Amino acid sequence: MIDSSVPGFESIHRFDSILGQEKPVQLLTTLLRNATIPHALLFTGIEGIGKRSAAMVFAMACNCLNPDPKHLFEGRKDHHTAQHRPATTHPCGRCKSCRKIESGNHPDVISIESSGPFIRIGQIRDLCHTLALKPFEAEFRVVVIKDSQAMNQAASNAFLKVLEEPPERTILILTAGHTSDLLPTIVSRCQHIRFNPINSKILAEMLVQRQGMQPNEAVIIATMSNGSFARAIAMTAAKNRRGLINLRNWLIAEVDALASRPIGLLLAFAARLSKNKAMVPESLEMIKSYLRDLVICKYYPEKIINQDLSSKIQNTSHKITVTSLLSKINEIQTAQQNIQANANLRLTLETLVMKIAKN
Repeated sequence: MIDSSVPGFESIHRFDSILGQEKPVQLLTTLLRNATIPHALLFTGIEGIGKRSAAMVFAMACNCLNPDPKHLFEGRKDHHTAQHRPATTHPCGRCKSCRKIESGNHPDVISIESSGPFIRIGQIRDLCHTLALKPFEAEFRVVVIKDSQAMNQAASNAFLKVLEEPPERTILILTAGHTSDLLPTIVSRCQHIRFNPINSKILAEMLVQRQGMQPNEAVIIATMSNGSFARAIAMTAAKNRRGLINLRNWLIAEVDALASRPIGLLLAFAARLSKNKAMVPESLEMIKSYLRDLVICKYYPEKIINQDLSSKIQNTSHKITVTSLLSKINEIQTAQQNIQANANLRLTLETLVMKIAKN
């Protein structure tokens, strides 16, 4: 099944609306300005940092019917790597093409997402059938494959054939968490653009400006969202904010007390952490953020992230050595990697808690 809409795109039509992604935006506008548009792009990075929005603006820039004449360029063609297109880095956002793309109703902007846990071969076959036809009305057809790592083996192999013989007037944009999530042969045929987690200061400003949050709460939510605007938005409901702040405070109190507790209570803490599997990633990030603040406070106390806990952080920082703190952070990172590799969650957390308590 092919969905010709592109859900999830923000209502924006300029690259400068995508905050905190200066380098990816620069790379994309350079491709447009130099008329070196590749057949396939791979956007990697965590969820909620602007990958889909960037794909939308890129599609609009390639197909704008009324671009700013100051930004038009003469297209060039390289048969091996790029496609010809007189385009602009500044789509107008008002023409018929821009409006259709922004609303998710353009027939030549196609979005493919997982059907259940996977993107299946049937979806890729449907895509191949569509790509065999000329675009309905756009200068460039744009295909966005969201979370492309969800393609199963058969779908990946079928899509690889599309990349090996890319259709004319078609741009394929894949999004994924990491290049390692995809077949190396797919990655090698795409131009890779890395999107980084949004800086917590920028994220806090976005929450204040776009969500009307109080600055002190925005800083806390920005810290806990791990650089994802989408995750921060999910946390902005008053109930969610209070619950997450309470969770953070509980985690910090538990971590501070680990060294003095018997093994039974250590295992009980690990069991409670593992009980809510969905919150384990956020919980580990909260603990890691606190430990990093304890290190940073020794050198640059004004730069700690959890500013609302500055007094507590300053008091605790003096009691723990940098070596110990770095060791604890390293153990958390190891546990996160093991969890991503589908290691036993309860056992991983028990091992982590025991090591943190010891170090």
